[in-house]
Amino acid sequence: MMNPMVDQLNIHEKIITHLNRDYTEPIRDPLWSNIYLSPPLKELTRKKPFQDLGRIMQLGPTFHVYPGATHTRLNHSLGVFHLSKRIITRMLMHPDCPTLSLEGVKSFLAASLLHDLGHFPYTHSLKELPLKEHELLAGEAILESPMKDCLTKDLGVDPGMVAAIIDEGMKAPDSETRFYRRILSGVLDPDKLDYMNRDAYFCGVPYGIQDTDFVISKMVPHKGSIALDYQGIPAVENILFSKYLMYRTVYWHKVVRIATAMIKKAIYFGLQEDCIQPEDLYGLTDQDLSTIYGKKIFPYSRLVRGVANRDLYKMVYEVDFDGTNRNHMSILGLEARFQKEQEIAALLSTKRKKITGEDIIIDIPEQISFSIDMPVIQNGKEIPFAQSPSVFTPPVVNSFTRSLRKIRLVVNSDIADSFKKPEELLGWKV
Repeated sequence: MMNPMVDQLNIHEKIITHLNRDYTEPIRDPLWSNIYLSPPLKELTRKKPFQDLGRIMQLGPTFHVYPGATHTRLNHSLGVFHLSKRIITRMLMHPDCPTLSLEGVKSFLAASLLHDLGHFPYTHSLKELPLKEHELLAGEAILESPMKDCLTKDLGVDPGMVAAIIDEGMKAPDSETRFYRRILSGVLDPDKLDYMNRDAYFCGVPYGIQDTDFVISKMVPHKGSIALDYQGIPAVENILFSKYLMYRTVYWHKVVRIATAMIKKAIYFGLQEDCIQPEDLYGLTDQDLSTIYGKKIFPYSRLVRGVANRDLYKMVYEVDFDGTNRNHMSILGLEARFQKEQEIAALLSTKRKKITGEDIIIDIPEQISFSIDMPVIQNGKEIPFAQSPSVFTPPVVNSFTRSLRKIRLVVNSDIADSFKKPEELLGWKV
């Protein structure tokens, strides 16, 4: 009778042989050099849903600040696949790796390649709007032709498993699928390792660069999930500080936030007034959005054209967001912000100068987390990251968000001179 442990090792050796032998199609990448795909995966990248990712910029309007930031979701998706392949190889070579199947590993790699298939244009401009999550949209695209057919016939995997790895709203049928989910979405996930390195590279800033080889070497399978070897604590510290600096200098740069807020405002108005249906936005590229909603027949086209042409609104007020401040919390929701914008417009309007809610935007970035729930393995024992000897204690981690998140009042530059006392207009006079 075959020893289950020996049988597992044999299966894993066969999978490693597959990973080393069957990925023969090179794609040249400026960040990772050659990325090797298997022929079926190469065929998958030729399909229109994947090719459309090449027309969605990874950082949306950030190129207005960093002109090199014109890399795309397609570039990033290939990078995530590349790092996922390296990570799963590392897991398979570890004695504590759970039992994995060849079909499961191929499904995981396909999920890594297709994880952004449902992403919206203009990066996160459409966050907070009443739309489907992009992971759900990716799952739907995978379960439809042509992706479904290619996954089934060419790659020989179940599209349902690929979709379930990406979309956590779907029921995970087994522990293997849940294991792949935890690799693809976590503290040290391939998505984060690629986008921080890639975004830093194309923006020309040093902040997001990670020692990727070291990070992967310190990842270990643990209890059906991923843990960190004790010696890898500096890798997580570097990721945390890099994430903070990238948000501060790139992702939440003032100009980027203004452009993002203008797109969000235009689409929000369109949805509220039934000029746009949610389904109209699914599957759009950056150019599609600019072309369709930049036309004058769309009531709020001025906002969309302004972003495309860098005719951006002007910031007239900025304050750190304070979650204990009632004034700040009262405008946290999009609808509440819309009402406040309308109130300010009404206060400033005169017979000579008509000001509308379209001229005024209150921008509040979404809440982000720097918390770490990844266990650390030291001398064979598990300890929470918060109890590890890291300088990134919970109070330090929480302070990151507080120092980054700001409320900004931005307005049509034609009316900027009207804002002499913005705090009073907001109704926040002390």
